[in-house]
Amino acid sequence: MGAMSVRSQSTEPSESSEAVHRAGFACFVGRPNAGKSTLTNALVGQKVAITANQPQTTRHTVRGIVHREDAQLILVDTPGLHKPRTLLGERLNDIVRTTWAEVDVIGFCLPANEKIGPGDRFIAKELAGIRKTPKVAIVTKTDLVDSKTLAEQLIAIDQLGKELGFEWAEIVPVSAVGDKQVKLLADLLVPLLPEGPALYPEGDLTDEPEQIMIAELIREAALEGVRDELPHSIAVVVEEMLPREDRPADKPLLDIHANLFIERPSQKGIIIGPKGKRLKDVGIKSRKQIEALLGTPVFLDLHVKVAKDWQRDPKQLRRLGF
Repeated sequence: MGAMSVRSQSTEPSESSEAVHRAGFACFVGRPNAGKSTLTNALVGQKVAITANQPQTTRHTVRGIVHREDAQLILVDTPGLHKPRTLLGERLNDIVRTTWAEVDVIGFCLPANEKIGPGDRFIAKELAGIRKTPKVAIVTKTDLVDSKTLAEQLIAIDQLGKELGFEWAEIVPVSAVGDKQVKLLADLLVPLLPEGPALYPEGDLTDEPEQIMIAELIREAALEGVRDELPHSIAVVVEEMLPREDRPADKPLLDIHANLFIERPSQKGIIIGPKGKRLKDVGIKSRKQIEALLGTPVFLDLHVKVAKDWQRDPKQLRRLGF
């Protein structure tokens, strides 16, 4: 196996008796369904990023924050890097590259149960171009394979780095679902961060504005069941959030008005469903999640609007927050 740094427990001596505090940014990359969001949630300990078996659902930079005695690790979730076919695609790729150059460490997620494929190579090649940022290979979904398969995957990942001319800072197997080694992963990422005080107050788990998280929850509910027909052509904008007036203090109600934008009039029927049933279900489902997120009762008002070909139109993209 040579000089591979696969660890199952941290053996680093502590730097000195004087505890050093570190704080910095990490971002997880990997092809769709490589386990990035699940890992983010496991580390932060609360559902922040939106998990879905569909590329590009995490459109906005969601940051999860891991608070520890000795460190603060801020997770920046970049959109997936992919071969661009549209203006939106190119813009997303630019965001990805600038983010990678700015963070302190990049975690490349590769599922243990799938051999390294062209999608992984495409990302690894891009990573090789970003010289100064340390790269940690994170082997996810280890609970789905036996130890022989895992060992082969670890060797293949080590090779991939060598082929492209860079050295992984660490290669770490994790199973976020079984919570195995998630703490170990944090232990290995922390030393790669710069020394410094915490950058966010203790209570923050995500600095994502609530409106964007709410828009994500609605979008997620709207995509359920129609992914094949409308994979990416839904954008959600929360127009306003206002506390309902004349409510007693112990019975508040938050009014949320949101628009679901689709690209073509023909998609309207798919979203609304027969007699409006689908849209109603979307409303019920996302309202429950929004109430759980905000901890307050919500009245959700959803409207479906057509924004013609919004993915290709720079003006629309800006208006929809991209």
